[in-house]
Amino acid sequence: MKEHTQISKFLSLILRHKPEQIGLQLDQEGWAKIAELIEAAQQHNVPLDEALLQVIVEQNDKKRFQISEDGLMIRAVQGHSTNMVQRQMIALEPPQYLYHGTASRFIDSIQTQGLIAGQRHYVHLSENKETALNVGQRYGKPVLFLINTPQMYKNGFEFHQAENGVWLTIHVPTQYLSLIDQTKTGSLV
Repeated sequence: MKEHTQISKFLSLILRHKPEQIGLQLDQEGWAKIAELIEAAQQHNVPLDEALLQVIVEQNDKKRFQISEDGLMIRAVQGHSTNMVQRQMIALEPPQYLYHGTASRFIDSIQTQGLIAGQRHYVHLSENKETALNVGQRYGKPVLFLINTPQMYKNGFEFHQAENGVWLTIHVPTQYLSLIDQTKTGSLV
């Protein structure tokens, strides 16, 4: 439904990047009071209510949002760029294979400086090749990088997993990256 997509994009903007745009305050873990979010959204002509919010959270295919157990708060689970949010996440041992999908135009930059978080707090990685490729398609012709997570972890890099399954790390240096050649059924380049 088009309205749901627009509201989901609005929530991503507000809960991940620009809460100040509607005068919303997030806590350090990214939580906002649902009542305050709804009131602020309505003041900015965004038709939001609790029922619609619940549907969007439940139906979001990427599980980007989380409602607190008491039902009073909401947050984006990852992808933050606002300095209001500094989530304290538990470091976990990553799976053997993690992937990063991006557009082919970024290959040279990535092979020079590695994967960097940019404006976000973390680099986003996926356990699933298809998911990573879908992310890459949003930005152009997709390419896929394989991350040498066992070696990174052994060398002291921290990994975290958001509630929606996305793996997060601060930086992936070039020595831990391998470009996968999609034309040859996933072989390394």
